[in-house]
Amino acid sequence: MTHVLVLNGPNLGRLGSREPDIYGSESYADLVSFCQSVASELGLTVDVRQTDDEAELVHWLHEAADVSCPVILNPAAFTHYSYAVRDACAMLTAPLIEVHLSNPAAREEFRHTSVISGVAVGTIAGFGLRSYELALRSLSA
Repeated sequence: MTHVLVLNGPNLGRLGSREPDIYGSESYADLVSFCQSVASELGLTVDVRQTDDEAELVHWLHEAADVSCPVILNPAAFTHYSYAVRDACAMLTAPLIEVHLSNPAAREEFRHTSVISGVAVGTIAGFGLRSYELALRSLSA
């Protein structure tokens, strides 16, 4: 059974109350439950984590690199400027899929640049929670 780390960056713990017109009305607990359900259906196990701390996210990426664990990453605001997160992602030896609930390319101009995309296998954006489902499905194929 393949184990996948699903890592979420800053403010994603506020899902459901943070700008629901952009991020949807589902809570972070809903996101965790959804990922666990989809993973189970696909024969995967997941560890879903969220942090507002850049250093903690970097440590989790190092953890994944050390055991060659696939990662689904929603870097949130770190997407646009965190070279520390990008460099930790570059150390991964298993697939990395970048996900976003909204479509950053359809939002403010500063959100159009991802420093993560260049080291990811692919990016899935704009499908709400289904972005995570699509990423999990791609890892199970």
